[in-house]
Amino acid sequence: MISPIQHNGIFLGLSSFQALAMFRRGIFYTFLAVYLRSHLGLSVTETTLFETVPMALNVLFQTLVWGRLTDRLQKRRTLIIIGELMASVGHVAMWYFHAVAPNPRAAGYVIIAGLTVIEAFWSMSNIGWSAFISDVYTAEERNAVQGRFQSIGGVGRIVGAMAAGLLYDGIGRAYPGWGYGAGGIFFVSAFVMAGSVVPILFLPEGGIAFRSSGAEKAPKADDDARGGARVGGKAPGRSLAVFATFLVAMFLMNSGINTLGAFRGQFLDLPEGFAAPARTISRVVNVESAALIVIGFFVGSLGKRLGITRLLVAGALSGIVSMTLHAVAPSLGVIYLGALFKGVSDGCIAASSYAFASTLIPPEKRGRYFAFYNSTFFLSWGVTATFLTGPLIDALIGAGRGAVLAYRVGLASGAALMAAGLALLVALLAFMRRRRGNADA
Repeated sequence: MISPIQHNGIFLGLSSFQALAMFRRGIFYTFLAVYLRSHLGLSVTETTLFETVPMALNVLFQTLVWGRLTDRLQKRRTLIIIGELMASVGHVAMWYFHAVAPNPRAAGYVIIAGLTVIEAFWSMSNIGWSAFISDVYTAEERNAVQGRFQSIGGVGRIVGAMAAGLLYDGIGRAYPGWGYGAGGIFFVSAFVMAGSVVPILFLPEGGIAFRSSGAEKAPKADDDARGGARVGGKAPGRSLAVFATFLVAMFLMNSGINTLGAFRGQFLDLPEGFAAPARTISRVVNVESAALIVIGFFVGSLGKRLGITRLLVAGALSGIVSMTLHAVAPSLGVIYLGALFKGVSDGCIAASSYAFASTLIPPEKRGRYFAFYNSTFFLSWGVTATFLTGPLIDALIGAGRGAVLAYRVGLASGAALMAAGLALLVALLAFMRRRRGNADA
């Protein structure tokens, strides 16, 4: 069994890593799409490639290489450390090659190519993290602990987005995009990634042998879908068809809500629209992060009260509200409100979907199956943006409909994707309840 001291030490190490990881995400990605579009001159669809192509490599390496490797070796901490250090070095190299590119468009494609190479190895850290949490926390603990990690990560993201808002234009003293062009955002990100491995060095290696107690007790499936997917000690939900359907639903929901990550900054930056300065855009992101912090502290109790599947449905509904508010917003005040709903959605979905997925995954296959689960998040950052929303926005702009309307329609398409994912999830949960009822009969 894990002693209370060891348990607290693990949480401290993981939470420190999470705060630094989200700081890095906040500082590097808050303005990247704006930089590629407004400063380097890429089209709307082209700007989505920094998410689509790298994340495709991330998923391929998680599922085909690192997931299998961590299942075979049962190494988690080692993968996190190696992945973060390689990504740190990669960010410095990416800045250099982007800075010496012959023209702005070429510089944009250097960033896309650099992130593609980095993500192939960064995915070591992603899969190590996901498997490690299931190794050290029981099924009853995962929803609550993921909520706390989301809250702590939200603090890091707020600081990162604030730093990005200051660095992007040199505190208003330089040109928009200076933080990327001069390298400050790249260098700070690289430094933080290297520093984030320090708390991981003090953690155990992980693996399914970490718990000497053996069998793990999963949360009860329902009393109306309250926990995972078990009946009488057996997990009827542990079938490939159920897991695959759940992944499709999560991909659609994540794709919908992550439309904001791809296009909100560009939308707010439009001169004919809100014409928001860098620090205003960072404040919108920070309202979202503040909501994430607050909801993260209540996710555990909400999961116990409502059940993790109901919490997941509530998170999806909050995301649909957020997307709708962004699409129709007549003023920045409504944008801030939409950002608040986005933070609530992120907190509920991230914690409850992970907890639910963990009950469907056999312990000995955590590396491979969590790689598939992670793919629903990582691919959602770019696939639909590149093949649906980005071309839709470009087509409307090309047809003379105006950039503001084009982006509003693009954001509305995100709400439609979320609604489709939610409908599939509800249908799956109804099917699981019926099958559970038949098993109990």
